Amino acid sequence: MIPIRSRANYRGRRHLLFAAIVILSLSTVAVSKARPSTRALAPANAVLVQDKGKFKISVNGASLGTEEFEIHPSGDRWVAQGSADVHPPGGQPAHVSAHLMLQPDGTPVSYDWSAQGTKKASAEIQFQNSIATIILRLDNAKPFTQQFTFTSPLIAILDNNLYHQYSILARLYDREKKGRQTFSVLVPQEMTPGTVTVESIPPASGSNAAEMLRVQTADLEVDLSLDAKGRLVKLVAPGSNAEVVRE
Repeated sequence: MIPIRSRANYRGRRHLLFAAIVILSLSTVAVSKARPSTRALAPANAVLVQDKGKFKISVNGASLGTEEFEIHPSGDRWVAQGSADVHPPGGQPAHVSAHLMLQPDGTPVSYDWSAQGTKKASAEIQFQNSIATIILRLDNAKPFTQQFTFTSPLIAILDNNLYHQYSILARLYDREKKGRQTFSVLVPQEMTPGTVTVESIPPASGSNAAEMLRVQTADLEVDLSLDAKGRLVKLVAPGSNAEVVRE
């Protein structure tokens, strides 16, 4: 995942977890617990869009892996789940999977991920009001708990290797308000909080996108292309020569 930088007082515990892939900061990660799918009609006040698909991840034109995902209503809430397989050149293959439960307005309720690479790891996160409580589990180590407090319960999850989560961020953007909008962000695998700004930009020349959004931090720029249904069809990070394209 393209890293979200933060000034949080975090002493690098994530380096105990994985050998990070430098390009896109993709981490070596594994399958989360299987969840039963309870389908329902989308709540009337939902800002999210039901979606299912597969993304191809590439850097400098070379295929790096794929991600499969699904976003759907479940009772009075929404579920966003995905798994990615990444094969870095000369590196160890990575597999990541995660399960995100959300309120209809996009506010996170819980998030689980598990990982297996150079190390095995998993974590569960519970969100209550503006507080995220993380329980991290590593091989042969006691569980580690950490809390982060945000300015609002509306927190965007942008985890490593799970690019469908950018489509959720895109749905949080207020199209009536327009302009640059700032969102609190949590990168769970790195246990790192931060912020991003999102703004609408004109579609690129020759693009079939119905809408484009630019996501930025102090050292990151990502362009999102959405179709007429509001689904993410392409993500481009010019600084990394990286693309994530719907197959």
